[in-house]
Amino acid sequence: MTITIAINTDSINHLDLSPASTVIEKLLQEEAIASHEQQLHFDIKYDLEPGDPREISEVPEVRLWFVRLDAKYPWLPFLLDWKAGEFARYTAMLVPHQFSPKEGIQYNPEALEIFLMHKIFILSDWLKQQGLPTQSRLKSLAQMLGYELDDAFFATF
Repeated sequence: MTITIAINTDSINHLDLSPASTVIEKLLQEEAIASHEQQLHFDIKYDLEPGDPREISEVPEVRLWFVRLDAKYPWLPFLLDWKAGEFARYTAMLVPHQFSPKEGIQYNPEALEIFLMHKIFILSDWLKQQGLPTQSRLKSLAQMLGYELDDAFFATF
């Protein structure tokens, strides 16, 4: 079951997280986070000037909204619908990148690595707190961004 969070220009411009917080806090109160793994989708409606060629992840106001959301819920990638591209889009909101017509999104490699390791450490601790298996989930998350994590890596922390 997909969970959609609709955000609009007004929410973004006012850094209003309530559209997301309402949904996420309800899941937390119901202790239903684990049963909603990879089900979250964002419906972003942000008004751009006619002819503005930017992708939504290139709009500073939208990116700032996602930075604030990530600060509040750093474990959010657990809920994102990876198969529908939500994790890739979320990453684009938080990691510097460029678009290439031939190659698509090109992340800054160092920034992407820092982002990934940050998420690995956060999610590792959070998943353990939830009583959920960590290693396979974290390996899959890394693979989504083109990284392979070796089993020995997990033994270091």
